[in-house]
Amino acid sequence: MTKGVPGLESVRELATVVRGGFVESRHFGIAVAVDPAGTPVVAVGDVDAVVLPRSTTKPLQAVGCIVAGAVLSGEEAAITAGSHTGEDRHVAVVDRMLASAGLDRGTLACPPDLPEDEETRNRLIAAGIEPSRVLMNCSGKHAAMLAATVAAGNDTSAYLDPASPVQKTITAEIERLTGATTGIVTVDGCGAPLVGVPLRALAVSFGWLATAAAGTPEHQVAEAMRQHPEYVGGRGHPNSLVMQALPGVIAKGGAEGVIAMAAPDGHAVAVKVIDGSPRATTALGLTLLSMCGVDVTAAAEMLEVPVLGGGEPVGAIELQLQPARRGRTV
Repeated sequence: MTKGVPGLESVRELATVVRGGFVESRHFGIAVAVDPAGTPVVAVGDVDAVVLPRSTTKPLQAVGCIVAGAVLSGEEAAITAGSHTGEDRHVAVVDRMLASAGLDRGTLACPPDLPEDEETRNRLIAAGIEPSRVLMNCSGKHAAMLAATVAAGNDTSAYLDPASPVQKTITAEIERLTGATTGIVTVDGCGAPLVGVPLRALAVSFGWLATAAAGTPEHQVAEAMRQHPEYVGGRGHPNSLVMQALPGVIAKGGAEGVIAMAAPDGHAVAVKVIDGSPRATTALGLTLLSMCGVDVTAAAEMLEVPVLGGGEPVGAIELQLQPARRGRTV
């Protein structure tokens, strides 16, 4: 039997898309907020259902790369934990990471792509630049995996093999940080191994990252994300904007409607929208943080998601989360 997202009996309505007073679409899913001890503060739907966290798992993979031997700090750790938008500054860091390991772009095995950053993409297209692997949003993570592979003295041609020593270490670190072993390992869009985790465990892992002691790989990754949010995403990217507006918060979204955030005190949240749309995830994550008592006023603009008609607002995405007491399941 194929495993997958929670059944309809296990999910709840998270947001509605309202256009001109008409409900055009509805987003269902699961969402959770936990306190610093990992205890649910708010639980919407079956929050222990296993999800594929996609790029939301990158901060955990970054920890695994460091444990496996990659030397990462600052911008390098941030871009490993991020999904960069392909700006020139991002490419420069990835190139530096590869060169430090004695490698070049030819060793990257992520798919060729053009930058997500519109300004950079248009400039490169006008210059006749073809899609390349270094421009793909996961190239930072791949460069770190390669660096760890070199440090371990292993074959770089097999760096994406789930059975390789580095990937085994990364999986072990994901399981340690989430406190969960599901046995679900598949392949992410970038070609790297992807480990399934319960949504609540994903939130818990972000809380551990946010409160990790100085000198640990977890603190190294979280601090890099805080200090260099522009390398976790890029110009105008929601993850970067959240961290720039709320210093101390870490945030990382992933494909197919997943996001996780954590406050400096260890309160953390995670969301999975089952139709895969990310358009409400940032607002949902911020709302969950606010329900934990985190002040998100500085990011208030991201709580409002307009619906446009002719380039002008004609409606909005309305969130269905309501303030809840500790431990309440909606």
